[in-house]
Amino acid sequence: MDGFGHWLQELVSRLGYVEIVLLMALESSLFPVPSELVMIPAGYLAARGELNPWLATLAGAGGSVLGASINYLLGRYVGRAFLLRWGRYLLIDKAKYEDAEALFMRNAPLATFIGRFIPVVRHLISLPAGVFGMSPVAFVLLTGLGAGLWCGVLVALGYCFGEPVVAIVANYTHEASLVALAGLVIFGGWFMLRRRKGPL
Repeated sequence: MDGFGHWLQELVSRLGYVEIVLLMALESSLFPVPSELVMIPAGYLAARGELNPWLATLAGAGGSVLGASINYLLGRYVGRAFLLRWGRYLLIDKAKYEDAEALFMRNAPLATFIGRFIPVVRHLISLPAGVFGMSPVAFVLLTGLGAGLWCGVLVALGYCFGEPVVAIVANYTHEASLVALAGLVIFGGWFMLRRRKGPL
């Protein structure tokens, strides 16, 4: 894991669009790459003129969809029983997977969308989407929309607040995740209430 950490730091230190796609694909699959560690520095680099903020956001969303699609296909083609029995060898925690599955079963489209904003859940929510045969088109659209909003918030944090917030992220990625998530709570609450009242 130390080797992985050094590789991650090296990749973030020379962040470009390709690196954003790669790291966010890892973040949305099963590897411990915090999205805050990628997208907030990308926003800072955009503020310095080294990246375009819109392209950085699109790269992050595209990488997220790519990584999530790997999980989706894993769930679809190996199935629930395999994941529960052998998932620990694939870094899939059984209890956390069951939590993600319970969330998915309550409202599949909403869970796929909102799940992109929830730490831990965003790594796993794609698995039950595949296991229970969610439409690939709906999955990609909802994942892309949720990931795009999440990446946009993180890029905006780096763009607006610059180097100080990047330094905070480097040491306190969990706390930074909570700060970014707070900006989406109102939207998520509104969306859930609308879904309970009926189709949008």
